[in-house]
Amino acid sequence: MAKITVDGQTHDVKAGENLLKTCLSLGLDLPYFCWHPALGSVGACRQCAVVQYKDESDTRGRLVMACMTPVAEGLRVSLEAPEAREFRAGVIECLMTNHPHDCPVCEEGGECHLQDMTVMTGHTFRRYRGLKRTHRNQYLGPFINHEMNRCIACYRCVRLYRDYAGGKDLDVFASRNRVYFGRFEDGVLENEFSGNLVEVCPTGVFTDRPFSRHYVRKWDLQHAPSVCVHCGVGCNTSPGERYGTLRRIVNRYHGEVNGYFLCDRGRFGYGFVNSERRIRQPLLHGDTITAETALAHFRSLIGGHMIGIGSPRASLEANFALRELVGAANFYAGLSQGEAALAAAVLEVLRHWPVRVPSLREVEQADAVLIVGEDVANTAPRLALALRQAVRNRAFERADRLKIPRWQDAAVREAAQDEKSPLFVLASGATRLDDIAESVLPGTPEDIARLGMAVARRIDPNAPAVPDLSEADAHLAECIAGTLGSAARPLIVSGTGCGSLAVVRAAANIAHALANRRGGSASDLCYVVPECNTLGLAMMDGRSVMDAFAAAKAGDLDTVIVLENDLYRRTDGGAVDSFFNGTRHVVVIDHIRHGTAAKAQLLLPGSTFAETEGTLVSLEGRAQRFYSVMPGGGEICDSWRWLSDAAGARWLSVDGLTAVCAASLSGFGPIRDAAPPAGFRIEGEKIPRQPHRYSGRTAMNAHRDIHEPRPPDDPDSALAFSMEGANVDVPPALLPFAWAPRWNSHQQAVNKFQDEVGGSLRSGDPGVRLFETPETPEPRWFDEVPSPSRDRTRWRAIPLYHVFGSEELSALSPSLTERVPAAYAALHPDDANKLGVAETLAVRLNERLVRLPLRLEASLPRGAVGISVSLPGLYRSDFPAWVAIETEGDRP
Repeated sequence: MAKITVDGQTHDVKAGENLLKTCLSLGLDLPYFCWHPALGSVGACRQCAVVQYKDESDTRGRLVMACMTPVAEGLRVSLEAPEAREFRAGVIECLMTNHPHDCPVCEEGGECHLQDMTVMTGHTFRRYRGLKRTHRNQYLGPFINHEMNRCIACYRCVRLYRDYAGGKDLDVFASRNRVYFGRFEDGVLENEFSGNLVEVCPTGVFTDRPFSRHYVRKWDLQHAPSVCVHCGVGCNTSPGERYGTLRRIVNRYHGEVNGYFLCDRGRFGYGFVNSERRIRQPLLHGDTITAETALAHFRSLIGGHMIGIGSPRASLEANFALRELVGAANFYAGLSQGEAALAAAVLEVLRHWPVRVPSLREVEQADAVLIVGEDVANTAPRLALALRQAVRNRAFERADRLKIPRWQDAAVREAAQDEKSPLFVLASGATRLDDIAESVLPGTPEDIARLGMAVARRIDPNAPAVPDLSEADAHLAECIAGTLGSAARPLIVSGTGCGSLAVVRAAANIAHALANRRGGSASDLCYVVPECNTLGLAMMDGRSVMDAFAAAKAGDLDTVIVLENDLYRRTDGGAVDSFFNGTRHVVVIDHIRHGTAAKAQLLLPGSTFAETEGTLVSLEGRAQRFYSVMPGGGEICDSWRWLSDAAGARWLSVDGLTAVCAASLSGFGPIRDAAPPAGFRIEGEKIPRQPHRYSGRTAMNAHRDIHEPRPPDDPDSALAFSMEGANVDVPPALLPFAWAPRWNSHQQAVNKFQDEVGGSLRSGDPGVRLFETPETPEPRWFDEVPSPSRDRTRWRAIPLYHVFGSEELSALSPSLTERVPAAYAALHPDDANKLGVAETLAVRLNERLVRLPLRLEASLPRGAVGISVSLPGLYRSDFPAWVAIETEGDRP
């Protein structure tokens, strides 16, 4: 700690940080542009000038930039000195000489960091009367609008896109005083984190293109705290609504999970909420009926032999309500047989082995990483971004030795050059992390599992031996084992993506070996799971869809209730058809039309994440609550409420349902503490979803009624559908949006809600962890080593994932369709030559012959065929391990 004096006031602060971060952490308002908590300092904008004094007798001082000034004992500075204020005013005036006077039409208006800083510096009158510099804008794809004339050259965009996220197709170009931030030519920004440019840019250069199509002013959006539903990471989001339409999603800061950034799938994948495929009215045998009629018919079906099939994209509460309605013995997890087995294996390791699941913030601290069989950049993009930061830890260590502060971004990068912490990637094809990897081994899942078990054996001789290991693989295993064993914070990343139980177990063996080497202390192991509540559903029930089908065959089935699940995505279509044909009554509760919904005799419109409350369990085992941003329109109702009403209003509130779930099921006790209950109040008031500037509500429904409608009541949360209420000292789990006086940009305003800038939120980050390190773990080794021999009559099927298209709900978003590739198959070029195929490939997949366009991928192992997963027409998640190729060519 250090004592510093700011404008005559003494503060105890952390030594070594930069002065700008320290001032903001103290709650002081100091203008800035180029600095960002996650990106560090480069001193490009000169906007954070302060006066620094040598000692108490120094009355003149000197101008310094706060973001480039380290905090040390006895530091004396002034933010309010006339020289500093005059300098900052001069900087902003210079920046504004070429900035267009287009605030009334700029989409950043009302949330603009430039507006905030201009007001904060007191710049209100422009003396410049010359011609303004102009630029040509570019087409940057379906996510981002480009208006280069608004640029103030803060360099945040390229630092985020290129340095932080690893993008290659956005850069800065300059000639004399003309600086341009964009691509070499028009084209789609390829990096999966391009949408963060909208929030990082302090002006309106990069704006949200999908939001532009149904734009409203930011202060007229109603918000709610939510959780992303497009993968298992559990990123926190803040959706915005107007006129009953979900308009956009922005990042909601969580210090341990997503921090300041979201992937593009999470940011732009919300289009399904507004989709024409939404189910908005109950249907009975295809005919529209009222909610009362639907509920009466539903109640008439309760009893007899009935089963319920849950969903990994539905909340814990909805799944539990279905389980209670049909009985625990008749409830089945809505996972395929392969998914259920993999999820059960992951749970076994997390519950009983000496491992701990790190948060994304902890992932960034790893000094050696091994990825075992998971294409992380496509299955859990935000985790991949954290791994990109982890490889910089060796650079930070070098900076420490050179006494360069870690926040001195340019100096640290210059000192480190290309030095990186070790990252080893064992995958079945090329990944977008290969550019930062020390070593990449492409192979089949069996090859990967064998090498993983060999690594465990090299770390701990008690681990199972791997016979017939090639000399090259043995050398690589020795190298990886040595690196992980000598690391202070090693991390193993694996998952269910390649559909191999052997891969999941190999990762567990490595973590077990590391724990033994470290004297029994838990190893960091992160398993990627595919959907937002896969882990929570697996904790509730481990039986698969196929188990449900078998139960139906064992006796006459009266009724099946399918909750938010398309069974045709889970297993073979013929098996699903037979199941439905053998069932007297099919009830489906969902919000999107799909194959299963088409089979429903009674179809009930459920709520999306934007219209209901509930709890999701992330891959970290963190239970987090999400809240509705708008009431469901028409006859739309919460899925759990349909089930509760069918059971005679068994649960009157989501809090009551959560409490029963926590008390009834092992491991779920902490979920009651994931967020404050619905009865929570601040000085007797609810928390408003609408900002205090929310306008036009008296006219929003004027075409229907001249009277102002009463705001809807929300008995299930402490949030109000109103702008009235308490917005001071709001618990982080209930914080709908970040706003503070003088700070209208939500990404900058979040500084006011943190213990220290870039740290945890005050009162703690949202959610509770369900998995902690076992006190007395007693794991055994997984000793079943895959055989190196291969089936010479068939081909090893490799699932290929894509950020856009491989997830069910986001694929329905219109803004993502341009980025979704068509279904395809891939072969190594040598295999394609031997087979004599060039353009299409005929693959027998799940007893069905599928002809697919062919791609040549040199990164694929020989003897394997890559098949795109969850793309249109090819989305079965119970992926076959081996397939046949219909061709007359030679088999390698």
